[in-house]
Amino acid sequence: QVQLVESGGGLVQAGGSLRLSCAASGRTFSSYAMGWFRQAPGKEREFVAAISWSGGSTYYADSVKGRFTISRDNAKNTVYLQMNSLKPEDTAVYYCAAALGPNYYSDYTYDYWGQGTQVTVSS
Repeated sequence: QVQLVESGGGLVQAGGSLRLSCAASGRTFSSYAMGWFRQAPGKEREFVAAISWSGGSTYYADSVKGRFTISRDNAKNTVYLQMNSLKPEDTAVYYCAAALGPNYYSDYTYDYWGQGTQVTVSS
């Protein structure tokens, strides 16, 4: 069992930065790949970024590539999403999730989800 708690969301102007954190409980955190997804009002949840259990591999949606960076600290049971050059279209609730399966781009792969944190980017 893994419990996930996101933090770090807020209101920021376009061009600004935010750093999201996701703290995990449980001793098996390092066994899981971790992902970030987001859901904007009236839209489906979409993949943002993922990182392998070791941190050696990262994956990004084309819409955030070059602006967002995912990282993890297994000693702290935490995964991060550094978001730079934010745009109004990045406005959404951001969720972190944990997966044992290989298809990191699909939300069906993920076994555990956090409650989400709101990110709002003003123009």
